[in-house]
Amino acid sequence: MKPFTFDQIPILMNKLHEKLEHLEKLIVKISIKTEDKEDILNIEEASKLLNLSISTIYSKVSKREIPVNKQGKRIYFYKHELMQWIKSGRIKTYLEIENEIDKRSKI
Repeated sequence: MKPFTFDQIPILMNKLHEKLEHLEKLIVKISIKTEDKEDILNIEEASKLLNLSISTIYSKVSKREIPVNKQGKRIYFYKHELMQWIKSGRIKTYLEIENEIDKRSKI
């Protein structure tokens, strides 16, 4: 990238602004598509996603340990809920814990 002059700054800022607006529109478009598409999984699909046996999933459902939706005798899972459930069990690293302690001690 070659250096630019002071006179070029308004032109460059305008180009940058146009690109940012374009990116913002793309992000909004993608997020709308993602929200509209709710992946509903049956027990077999949830089993494959979680790498758990079907009996283990039934056990977790009966203990209310896993997010589930029931319609009659059938159970269904939302993929995004299962992903959030997995993330909720994340164990923090020592570095993350130390950073939290540092932040609290500064307050």
